[in-house]
Amino acid sequence: MVLLKMKFTQQRRVRLAQGLWLLSWLAVMCGAFIFCLGVYIKIELLRRAEVMDNTEIHVVPNILMMVGLASIGTNWVATRVCQDSLDASRFPRWKVLLLGWFAVAALLCCLLIAVVVLSYALQGRLEESLKVGLRNGIRFYKDTDVPGRCFQKETIDRLQMEFRCCGNTNFKDWFEVQWVSNRYLDFTSKDVKDRIRSNVDGRYLLDGVPFSCCNPASPRPCLQRHLTDNSAHYNYEYHSEELNLYSRGCRQALIDYYMGIMNSTGPGVLSVVLIQVSVLVSLRYLQTAVEAAMASENPEDDTDGYLLEKGVKETIEDLKTNVLNLLKLAQVDATPAEEAPEAEAEKADNTTEKAATPTPAS
Repeated sequence: MVLLKMKFTQQRRVRLAQGLWLLSWLAVMCGAFIFCLGVYIKIELLRRAEVMDNTEIHVVPNILMMVGLASIGTNWVATRVCQDSLDASRFPRWKVLLLGWFAVAALLCCLLIAVVVLSYALQGRLEESLKVGLRNGIRFYKDTDVPGRCFQKETIDRLQMEFRCCGNTNFKDWFEVQWVSNRYLDFTSKDVKDRIRSNVDGRYLLDGVPFSCCNPASPRPCLQRHLTDNSAHYNYEYHSEELNLYSRGCRQALIDYYMGIMNSTGPGVLSVVLIQVSVLVSLRYLQTAVEAAMASENPEDDTDGYLLEKGVKETIEDLKTNVLNLLKLAQVDATPAEEAPEAEAEKADNTTEKAATPTPAS
């Protein structure tokens, strides 16, 4: 049973080819959009690579860039097929190549859908990567004279000011690490000695934060030191002073930022999938209708276009049968080559036995 058969006149075939030509060029531009989108997401991820522990999330922009380039080439081929569909001498050369084209186009649609799914599925991986990366970034904040970590302080400060955040989870994360380098500590000071001795690991811990955590919306000058000591500042209440520092952690800020990008790209990617599917279906109708017209005595006769020559179930069974036949053919070709030396050896043994057997006396 033919699947989704439609009748096409000569005029409808021409209109289908013209409309598909325009749709294919639209799909080419969509492919360029997908590629640029992948490049943009890749750049944004690389900008924050120093505060990420792994690069698993990079699979999303990598697939987008690959699919974008493949979509540009695939849909450009579709425009050429549309042009040659009106020329009986040039269209037959596409008959074999179109089978591969349909496979590639279907694969691209599946990959785009996979990108949308991965954008949401990898949120947990992204959060864990940022958690570990930011924790290490805060820990190495003081190492401005250590090779490989010289710009860690600048990265964290710019990150906190740009995203209006503080710490990993909140500003209290700075209380747990020594973020002031030893080269800027006066070890002759009693306060410095007492703080270092009071810590098991010998670290100089403060109930303070870097300047980049200060919220410019605060009505009072920023307080960075002795944040948990109400008596250290006039008219200050530790638990109610909300505007002094950014209250949101940088991990949540970055997750919201990246997931906002992913969520906004999802509808765009799905729209591109719909356009690609439209090109695939339309080209299949054009192929079957034009091939039927070329096979008839009068090319201007009405012809039938369809998606599948048989039903879905029958088509799957035929594909399965063809694959099994190919596998059997490969096994048959390999078996004689493997058995030939054994057959020759067995033949030689039989000849030796016949020669050794005595001939009975007459």
